[in-house]
Amino acid sequence: MKFPCACLLALLAFFPLASGQRNKEEEPTAELTFLVLKDDNGKPVRNAAVIMHSVNPKGKQGRGGLELKTDAEGKASFDGIPYGKLRVQVLAQGFQTFGEDYEVDRAKMDFTIKLKRPQDQYSIYGADDKKDQKPPSDPNAKPQ
Repeated sequence: MKFPCACLLALLAFFPLASGQRNKEEEPTAELTFLVLKDDNGKPVRNAAVIMHSVNPKGKQGRGGLELKTDAEGKASFDGIPYGKLRVQVLAQGFQTFGEDYEVDRAKMDFTIKLKRPQDQYSIYGADDKKDQKPPSDPNAKPQ
């Protein structure tokens, strides 16, 4: 008689944990499709990493995440993303990293992302200025 009572008590102890979890079948989810293109010529970017993270109401990125890779046509998709704010990052070798937050609020959403090539860095010191400059003097050098 003690064994059935112990099992019943164990089940009742775990009931609040199970009831506090979200039922994934009731939570609305979306299918997201990404098309990653080169900004300069519109051609698809193959093997780009599309990384998705949930974002809480305070704007903080959640732990974990999901990474997809684009195919030869620059496409990647995933079905089962819960509604809410989503941070999307796209990384591809030879391109600037793309990052944007989106509100997932429909059952099917399509995104077209155009990646840019890295830009030249600008300096207040032009190339002509460097030619005219003398090398810095060494304070420890002995006079000749």
